[in-house]
Amino acid sequence: MSTFGGIVSEFPEIRTNFAVKLMVSSVYCSAATREILLRLERYPCRLNYAKGLLEARQQTYKHLSSLLKPIPLETPTTLELAPNLELQVTLFDANHCPGAVMFLIERNDTAILYTGDIRSEPWFVNSISRHPVLIEYTSGIRTLDKIYLDTSFTKDVPFQTKSQGISELLRKVALYPADTVFYFQAWTYGYEEVWLALSKALKSPIHVDEYKMRIYASLSSKIGDHRFASLAGYMCGNARHPGCLTVHESVRLHSCEKGNLCSVADQPNVVKIQPIVAHLVDGTDIAEVGIGGGGNDFQRDAELGALSPKDIQTLQELYDSILPHHIMQKTGQVDDSFFKSLLQSMTPGRDMPLGLTMDLFGDQLTTSINKLNSMLAHKRSSSSGVTTPTATRLPRVIHFPYARHSSYEELCHLVDAFKPRDVWPCTENAEHWWRKGYSIASYFGDFCSGADFTYDKMVQATYPDPPPQDKEDRPDTQTSVQVSEDAEEPPSLSPAHRLLTESSGPKDRGDELPGPPSKRARGEADDQDESQRSLASHITDTDSAIRWGVYNRTVDRLYEGDWGSLPLLSTTDHHSNTEQEL
Repeated sequence: MSTFGGIVSEFPEIRTNFAVKLMVSSVYCSAATREILLRLERYPCRLNYAKGLLEARQQTYKHLSSLLKPIPLETPTTLELAPNLELQVTLFDANHCPGAVMFLIERNDTAILYTGDIRSEPWFVNSISRHPVLIEYTSGIRTLDKIYLDTSFTKDVPFQTKSQGISELLRKVALYPADTVFYFQAWTYGYEEVWLALSKALKSPIHVDEYKMRIYASLSSKIGDHRFASLAGYMCGNARHPGCLTVHESVRLHSCEKGNLCSVADQPNVVKIQPIVAHLVDGTDIAEVGIGGGGNDFQRDAELGALSPKDIQTLQELYDSILPHHIMQKTGQVDDSFFKSLLQSMTPGRDMPLGLTMDLFGDQLTTSINKLNSMLAHKRSSSSGVTTPTATRLPRVIHFPYARHSSYEELCHLVDAFKPRDVWPCTENAEHWWRKGYSIASYFGDFCSGADFTYDKMVQATYPDPPPQDKEDRPDTQTSVQVSEDAEEPPSLSPAHRLLTESSGPKDRGDELPGPPSKRARGEADDQDESQRSLASHITDTDSAIRWGVYNRTVDRLYEGDWGSLPLLSTTDHHSNTEQEL
């Protein structure tokens, strides 16, 4: 999931990919995104301590119908943002999920590419490199000022392509008897090609719940994309031709809602099909745990909104109450690794899925807070993503590699195709990068035409002191099947305080480093020798870095009391330096 705040310094009058409450007149997106969003259902919850209840409410986005303005793909479109203020936008499919697109944004001599969530497989990069709208950038005639890049994965491990993953899956399911029933655990968008391949190979439709069918039927009928016609069907003259999806239960393949399985998919002898990110050379797998967002788009589960300190303390107490006593007696300390990873899964401005399906809430959309106990216990017992070799008999769970985000190698291929001046990571944690010594220069510097990287400047401005030396460079926690990232903590901090502090900022999403050898960012921030300008008309990269740095510093000190020195957000750095005492 993107941790990008949505502010594009090259075009300060727009915002990208961030769910904030803004007074806007238009939201530009793909046609598929509009149809999906208008039919999306959410159930945000609040903790009612007085009654001991979790209270949910149904949330839809139908009221945004007049704001959502679809733009056709691969069509340069001029948007008038204000009188005498225009820019040109072109959308490209991002090979991630229905509606996911890249944005090429241009005005005069300024141009950026915002990738959003993307899977830049080799065929994909080769395809966009020769696209007539992009060829001037890939051939060196023009240069992108910046690529805002999906950095969900930056560990240097290769991923199998989607086609390789589907081929592996089809070979595995072919080994099972002809009467075997399969359940494919598709909890989010992006697995439509897997559905189609399975349906054709096994000569069976795929049962889905009515919620999914409504969404895909709207994509087929409203925007007429051939990819969705193969899923939900289409009309040819007066004849109705069905797609590979069905609402009828008497089939071999199922992908219905996990919280409300049909009677066929709920049988104990059903073989589950579960995607993973990749097979590693050592025989282990990288588990798919909703990296990069969309972790529960298909599941109408309860979600907890923005957490207050009291909410986090309550969750901590609930979690502690289910810990086996022998763990504390044996180690002398609370094992809070799972709860820590649970809180780290939250991103500012977004909700945290609770894993409680809406059938537990009843007609009044309420349930006991104690239901969280069972959820946490279940999560704890199943949080390990380690996959083990199968026995000689056919396994009850089939894993196959199918990453929806790019590997580091694929990201390098994409950046190298454009050779932009700069790259900004859209899935990152500035403090984590500072502690580990990671930088844009070390990751993508060799593939850029420039050597001045704004993100590296921001990290240096926010954390000017050298990072503390870690005892060991442990792998990051987000997607590897062995998950552990133990930070050095003062013994005086309680687990709740520690977790509260660590979960407040935008956290990493996706498997991360160590990757290439880390380097320090090259150079310091440019000297600010320009006269005072109007911030509304132009925001420099340094201005953007100051704002981002203030945000991170504010989050870091929110619960520590010592705020230190914060630059003023209302200036362009003319009053950001500490005033000397007379």
